[in-house]
Amino acid sequence: MALERSDVEKIAHLARLGLNEADIPRTTETLNNILGLVDAMQAVNTDGIEPLAHPLEATQRLRADQVTEQNQRAAYQAIAPAVENGLYLVPKVIE
Repeated sequence: MALERSDVEKIAHLARLGLNEADIPRTTETLNNILGLVDAMQAVNTDGIEPLAHPLEATQRLRADQVTEQNQRAAYQAIAPAVENGLYLVPKVIE
């Protein structure tokens, strides 16, 4: 499918793009090149090929889910201005 000047002008109008008269031929050629690439990609036989979740098929390295520090809540709350039932109390800022 090849686009013509009138097609590009209509697309530019619908997309609310302001194209200069000098830019229309170059834009037409660029869009036709893109559509040609899409046609070439659609012509490739992809039967039996599973889609990829990631192009590199990389796996994320994860650390073991283990506790690495001791509970220090009491020490942290000892220096807090106000606590109640293990929760930090803050001043009301929204009325």
